[in-house]
Amino acid sequence: MISVVLVDDEQALRRGIRFILEGAPDIEVVAEASNGRDGVARVLDLRPDVVLMDIRMPVMDGIEAAGQLQASAPDTPVVMLTAFDTDEFIVDALHAGAMGFLLKTIEPEGLVSAVRAVAAGQQLLSPKALKNLLALKHPEPTPAAEVHEPRPLEELSERENEVAQLVAQGLDNQEIAGQLYVSVTTVKTHIKHILDKLGGTNRVHIAIAVLESR
Repeated sequence: MISVVLVDDEQALRRGIRFILEGAPDIEVVAEASNGRDGVARVLDLRPDVVLMDIRMPVMDGIEAAGQLQASAPDTPVVMLTAFDTDEFIVDALHAGAMGFLLKTIEPEGLVSAVRAVAAGQQLLSPKALKNLLALKHPEPTPAAEVHEPRPLEELSERENEVAQLVAQGLDNQEIAGQLYVSVTTVKTHIKHILDKLGGTNRVHIAIAVLESR
């Protein structure tokens, strides 16, 4: 059974999401919260398989809450809920540790599939969506405003760079292993080394670093 904690300040939305998720035989909403502070407390107490969290909430917003959970419960995936896929705050949430985002208007079948995918360790963010979000957050500078700063990917080895590029394309470990003719264990080792060098905690951080370096 996949356990879910739902954090959103809109009671009607929480009720609707709970109804959809609990219609699936393998998903259970184990707790709800109306703000980030209470949400963090519920998650640390229950250690669910997936957290669905709104970005804008009173008391503590979803970005700060995601950051606290990344520090205290790094193995618990947090997915942000948003009304618009052009919300630039999504990038802040991803930097804080969120694994991806879902539109609040998502179809019931898509919501259930997304929760299952996240619980299985899959990345819930398409490269195109991430690229569009980063374009909103970091517009292309004018030539006069360009500053040449060290790029984080320069610290990676040639093989690590290859793995990072494939992660940014949305490939999973099995697919990367097939592309590079190496074992899945080797891919996992490369990803761990990449995260250590980038100071990141999940695959989304790798994708962000790749896209921001271009």
